Amino acid sequence: MNSVLTALRVFEEVATTQPVGLSDLSKRLDVPKSTVQRCLKTLAEAGWLRPSTTNAGQWVITGRAFSLGSAMSSGDDLREVALPELNRLQTETGETVHLAVPDGNELVLIERLDSAHQLRAFLALGTRLPLHAASTGKAYLASLPDERIENFLATELPSLTEHTVTDPAALREEIAEIRARGYAVTEQGLHDGIAAVAVALRGRVAPCAAASASPARLRD
Repeated sequence: MNSVLTALRVFEEVATTQPVGLSDLSKRLDVPKSTVQRCLKTLAEAGWLRPSTTNAGQWVITGRAFSLGSAMSSGDDLREVALPELNRLQTETGETVHLAVPDGNELVLIERLDSAHQLRAFLALGTRLPLHAASTGKAYLASLPDERIENFLATELPSLTEHTVTDPAALREEIAEIRARGYAVTEQGLHDGIAAVAVALRGRVAPCAAASASPARLRD
């Protein structure tokens, strides 16, 4: 059982920090290099990890995890239902459109419709989006019950850019504004030079996803 849990920890750490090497993984997890190496080889043989093609000695996850995650997240045919509206939004705005679903205290990007602009926002499918920094995350966060919001605000909120809002009091005010107007707006909270507008999507009984439109850079 311990070996399985260790392998899962290695996989999650690679997914979070990829590309990442053996020594770095060993330090981050406080696990001997020999143990981490065995986990990497086992996960690679099972098709979950592979060596990076651009960074020698480092590891990345394969598309298998995303494929499984997409199958799980589409229990209500979310992507199929949402795609026509996402296409319409992308056509009307001309900007990159994202669809993300919740996973713990983050969202996971499951669909992206790219802008035709030469300069555009780009996030790989499977990217994990923090609730306090991404527009989709804030839209989803604002749709949650107050108790869940307070539990989230009590966690560590890392600063991703100099514009990321990490103060719980400021985030509470922003959540109140989002609830009042019905959508979230972020300016450079997740990436420098990127602004985005997002709304939460509700399932049968609870919020199930969030969608956003992101300009490639802030307009003058």
